[in-house]
Amino acid sequence: MVRKDKLDQGKIERLAASLRSQAASHPELAEDIHPEADSFERNKERMRYPTFREQGLFVGSGVIEAGCKTVLGRLKQSGMFWTVHGANAIIALRCCQLSAKFEEYWEARRA
Repeated sequence: MVRKDKLDQGKIERLAASLRSQAASHPELAEDIHPEADSFERNKERMRYPTFREQGLFVGSGVIEAGCKTVLGRLKQSGMFWTVHGANAIIALRCCQLSAKFEEYWEARRA
C-alpha cells in the first residue's frame, strides 16, 4: 500500500528506491524486482499522476479502453472480415461520427 501511495503521489524515484531496498533485503526476489524498478525510473515522466490530475487528465486506462471498445467494437461482429485499408476507413468514419465531425469530414472530401 505504501508503494501505491508513492505512485499516486508521483514520487516515482522514492518508489524505485523502495523497490531496490526490498530487493536488497530479499535477494531471492531481486531478479523480479529490479526490472520493475528500472521500468518506473525509465518512465517516471509519464507517471507524474498528480500533475496530470491537476490538468484534468485521466491517469487510468479505463477511458481509453472504453473508447477503443466504442470505436472498434463494431469491427468485430460475427462474420466480419476486414482489410487494413477497409478497417482504417471505417474507423475514421466512426471517429468522425462519435466526435460530431461527420459533416466536416464529408465537406473536406467534397473539396
